[in-house]
Amino acid sequence: MTLALKRRSLPARVVAAADKSKILGIRIGDASHRFIGVWCVVVEGRVCVRSYTLEPAGWYRASLVDDRATLQVGDRVIKARAVGVRSTRLRDAVDAAYAAKYSTPGAQKFVRGFKLPKRKATTTEFVAR
Repeated sequence: MTLALKRRSLPARVVAAADKSKILGIRIGDASHRFIGVWCVVVEGRVCVRSYTLEPAGWYRASLVDDRATLQVGDRVIKARAVGVRSTRLRDAVDAAYAAKYSTPGAQKFVRGFKLPKRKATTTEFVAR
């Protein structure tokens, strides 16, 4: 079975809320720390994020060790899994989605930064668990 067949989508109402929201609260691993806010986009019904800072103790590095995630979207809290996106086509679509969603002049520096190979490689999708 391919990875695409194993992927379990998040509920449609959660995807819609993430699409409307500028910030997605995420917590990786156990529940002993606070939610952090990250920019999120929805591409092809998938909730995707990227790491900007790539910190050794940041959410992205933690997700490589423990894929359990908890998402906070508005007043909803959802259990999820963090799955790395390997598809070049989907990663390119995430580039375009960031540019469309975060289009203010102040956001442009970060949108450009998300396109750099080291950050693009951190593209992560949240799926149901």
